[in-house]
Amino acid sequence: MNSVVEKIIHRAVENDKHILLPEASDPRVLLATEQILAKQYARITLLGDPATIQADAAQCGANLEGAMIVNPADDAQRDAYIDKLHQKRQHKGLTRDQAAAYIDQPVFYAAFLLDDGRADGMIAGSLCPTADTVRAALYSVGTAKGCRTVSSCMIMNTINPDVGVDGTLLFADISVLPEPTVDQLADIGIAAGDATKALMNVEPTIAMLSFSTKGSAHSPAVQKVIDATAKIQERRPDLHVDGEMQLDAAIIPSIGKKKAPDSPVAGKATTIVFPDLSSGNIGYKLVERLGNATALGPILLGLAKPINDLSRGCSVEDIVLLTAITAVQDL
Repeated sequence: MNSVVEKIIHRAVENDKHILLPEASDPRVLLATEQILAKQYARITLLGDPATIQADAAQCGANLEGAMIVNPADDAQRDAYIDKLHQKRQHKGLTRDQAAAYIDQPVFYAAFLLDDGRADGMIAGSLCPTADTVRAALYSVGTAKGCRTVSSCMIMNTINPDVGVDGTLLFADISVLPEPTVDQLADIGIAAGDATKALMNVEPTIAMLSFSTKGSAHSPAVQKVIDATAKIQERRPDLHVDGEMQLDAAIIPSIGKKKAPDSPVAGKATTIVFPDLSSGNIGYKLVERLGNATALGPILLGLAKPINDLSRGCSVEDIVLLTAITAVQDL
């Protein structure tokens, strides 16, 4: 197991966080719950009717001893959550009946449980699309202070121990924002850097990627990366960030020294920020599928509390590991 992952798991056990898994009708979630509790990665609350959940667990062979269950249908705070959502969104035309329809969805109910302080984090997406997870997050906990952009990242465990942190890099954004503006790209860079520190326990070195390194090419796309880098440096002078930069200059010391000799990041980046979603999504899948890397995530960035998104094709092990990751996101 990669050393970064081992450290995340160790910290998760130490942290003893309480994580919500709202999609209890998915057998993968039930089987993951058994493993999470056995390994003590987190305390778990499932959402749904207890009798139905126990019957489903028996059918798939999952032992849920130690798991907590909240049934939204008879939870004492249901009406309060409907009122809270209605108050938050009525300026957008949301009626109370529409708010109730949202709250009746497990992913939204769990998000309001988290917002209410009844848990430390939430994971969804094995059954619902990313858009629902992100919408539930925005309607409940909202964005982190100073950030107006929700984005995402992947922890990429590569087979090359000489890059990043023992072979591990953080890639952002890989699943949320198709065409970020300069300000949004700066938000992504800051959030990705903070996530690197939280998850890898190192000071981040952030490379803002482009097809150009330090003026080797010129275009509006290159200028956007340059401007976003400048905004990050202005807003967060504590972060080590540089751009625009090509990937090889960012992670290979000999190339970084040649292309950007005065850069504090070149050749030693831990955090890779792509200029748009196309390059980010394609990039992480190339590294995963052709480079035999293991991709952990997506991990949502920019939220006030930890909420993470699963792929609908996720495995039981994906859910288990993402739970450990969520448990160390000290936001």
